[in-house]
Amino acid sequence: MGKVAVAFAAAAVVAACSVAAVMVRRRVKSRRKWRTVVEILKELEEGCDTTVGRLRQVVDAMAVEMHAGLASEGGSKLKMLLTFVHDLPKGTEKGTYYALHLGGSYFRILRVHLGGERSYLDVQDVERHPIPSHLMNSTSEILFNFLAFSLERFIEKEGNGSNSQGVKRELAFTFSFPVKHSSISSGVLIKWTKGFEISEMVGKDIAECLQVALNRRGLDMHVAVLVNDTVGALSLGYYHDPDTVVAVVFGTGSNACYLERTDAIIKSQGLLTTSGSMVVNMEWGNFWSSHLPRTSYDIDLDAESSNPNDMGFEKMISGMYLGDIVRRVILRMSQESDIFGPSSSLLSEPYVVRTNSVSAMHEDDTPELQEVARILKDLGVSEVPLKVRKLVVKVCDVVTRRAGRLAAAGIAGILKKIGRDGSGGITSGRSRSETQMQKRTVVAVEGGLYMNYTMFREYMEEALLEILGKEVSQYVVVKAMEDGSSIGSALLVASLQS
Repeated sequence: MGKVAVAFAAAAVVAACSVAAVMVRRRVKSRRKWRTVVEILKELEEGCDTTVGRLRQVVDAMAVEMHAGLASEGGSKLKMLLTFVHDLPKGTEKGTYYALHLGGSYFRILRVHLGGERSYLDVQDVERHPIPSHLMNSTSEILFNFLAFSLERFIEKEGNGSNSQGVKRELAFTFSFPVKHSSISSGVLIKWTKGFEISEMVGKDIAECLQVALNRRGLDMHVAVLVNDTVGALSLGYYHDPDTVVAVVFGTGSNACYLERTDAIIKSQGLLTTSGSMVVNMEWGNFWSSHLPRTSYDIDLDAESSNPNDMGFEKMISGMYLGDIVRRVILRMSQESDIFGPSSSLLSEPYVVRTNSVSAMHEDDTPELQEVARILKDLGVSEVPLKVRKLVVKVCDVVTRRAGRLAAAGIAGILKKIGRDGSGGITSGRSRSETQMQKRTVVAVEGGLYMNYTMFREYMEEALLEILGKEVSQYVVVKAMEDGSSIGSALLVASLQS
C-alpha cells in the first residue's frame, strides 16, 4: 500500500506540475499578446506625434501654400477660391430671409428676421434633417427636386400669419463643397467631397440647379447668394464682432476661409472691391505637407476611399474619418491578438465606427467604462476586460489629439499669412516694430466635431496656445458659431438688399 500511495502522490505531483505548466504557458502567451497590442499602441503614438516644433512646421507650410494658391491657379494644393463676398453684414440689415444649407451629413432650412440692430436677430423655425443616403449618388435633378420639395414644405408651415405672404422670398444657399464662383450668386461645382458622388453635376452652376428646381415647383423664391459654409460662419461672426477675420468648420468635413486684401490676390490682378478685401475660401481639406504625421492607417484609409490622393488634411482632422482611423487600429489589434475575443466581422466594415462613437468612448467617465463596453458590443466585441476598454479609450485619445492639434496648426497658418500670429506674415513687408502692434483677432468656428466633441475642442485650443505663445494668444479669440453657416448666409443676403 505504501508503494501505491507513493505512486499516487507522484502522479498527483506530475499532474499538478502539468497544470501549472499549462497555466504558465497561457500566462506567458497572454502577456505576449498584450505586449503585441501595447507595441501597436506605442507605434500609433509615435506615428501621431505632434510636437510644437512639428506643428510650427505645418504652420509655415500652410502659410506658404496659401501664398502660392493666391499667386496662380493650380499653384498650390489649396485652391484659394474667390467668393465675391467683400461687404460683410454690419448689423443694420432689416427684413426676413431664408437659408438652405446642404452639408455632408445633414441639410438645414431656416428663416431669419432682422430688425436693423445687432441685438435684434430672430432665427425662426430651424429644421435639420439627415441627408438620405441614396441622394448622395443619385442625379442632380433628383437631389435638387428633393431640396426644393423640402423648402416647399417649410414654407407651407409658415401659415397665414407670416408677413412673407405674397412677397418674393430671398434665399441663401449654403453649399459645403468646392465651387468656382463667377459672382456671389453663381458658381460651378469643382468636385464632390464628404461621400457625395454625382459626377454629372461637376461643372454645373449650383445656384442655377436649385433655382430651376424651385421654379419647377412654382415657388416664388430667388437664390440670391451661393456661399460655402465657412463663409456663412464668417458672416455671422463678423455680424456680432467686426474683429472676425477667419472662420473654420470642423464637421463631417473641414474647411476654412478668411478675409484677404484684394491686392494680395495676385492671380486676379485688377480685382476691385469697395472694401479693399475679399473673403477667400481656402478649401484647406486638400492641404498637404511632408510635415504632417501620417501613419499606415491613414495611408490605407486614403487608398480605399472614394477619393484617393485627395483631401489628405481633411482625412486626418474631420468627423467623417476619425472613427474609421480608430476602427483600423482596433481591427489590427484584434487580428494580431485575441484580447478582443473572437474576431468580429463588423470591425472589417469601413466607417462602421462613427466619430460620435469615438467621442462617447473617449469621454466615458463611468468607473467601468460602460459606454465603451456598449459600443464595442454593438461592434460584435463583447465581455472584454476593463484594461482592454481602457486601451480603446487610449486609441481614441491618440487619434483625436492629433486631429485637434493639427487643426490648431491650420488656424495658426492662416494667422501667420495675414500677419496676426505676431510675426507679421510671410509677405507683409512690415518691420519687426510694426508687428508688435498685435490686433485683436476673432476666429469663428462651427461644426459638430468642434461643438460636440469636448476633447477635440480642448486639444485644439491647447495647441493654439502652445503655437502662438501666451503673449499673442491673448489677442486671438476663438468663438463658437451655432448654425453660423446657415444664419450667416442669410445675413449676406440681407446685406445685399440693404
